[in-house]
Amino acid sequence: MQMDKHDELPVDPDERPLHLRVHALAWVFAGGLIGTGVRYWAEKTFPVADGHWPWATFAVNVIGAFVLGALLELLARLGHDEGWRQRVRLFGGTGICGALTTYSTFALEISELTRASAVATALAYAVVSVVLGLLAAGGGIALASKFTTRWAAR
Repeated sequence: MQMDKHDELPVDPDERPLHLRVHALAWVFAGGLIGTGVRYWAEKTFPVADGHWPWATFAVNVIGAFVLGALLELLARLGHDEGWRQRVRLFGGTGICGALTTYSTFALEISELTRASAVATALAYAVVSVVLGLLAAGGGIALASKFTTRWAAR
């Protein structure tokens, strides 16, 4: 069977890559508003002092890693990345968690700690953030896995 290709015709919007679809961008944008708002609240509620541990960024990064791990594991166990599962991933994973967590602020705070002569704190912050982030993501995955296994057994 030979396909009739018409490259001169516009591409059907549903066949475009996900990152070029307006509805996908809208879900990410909506989630990003929430994630950004929560991160802004955390930074204003727990401001960092020069040379001290940046608790707000630390907390949102670790919490975001846990939530993202749990969300993606749960969605993966529920089925293919399509329909409502895809929208939840775009909204919650890419949007909320992507805007909540922040590598750029993490890197900037390590630099600022170093400039404030708090090199030991900068190193500890870097190592503890990465290790706890990985453990949190793993914990989220494990919790979602256990939850879905028990839920499926019902």
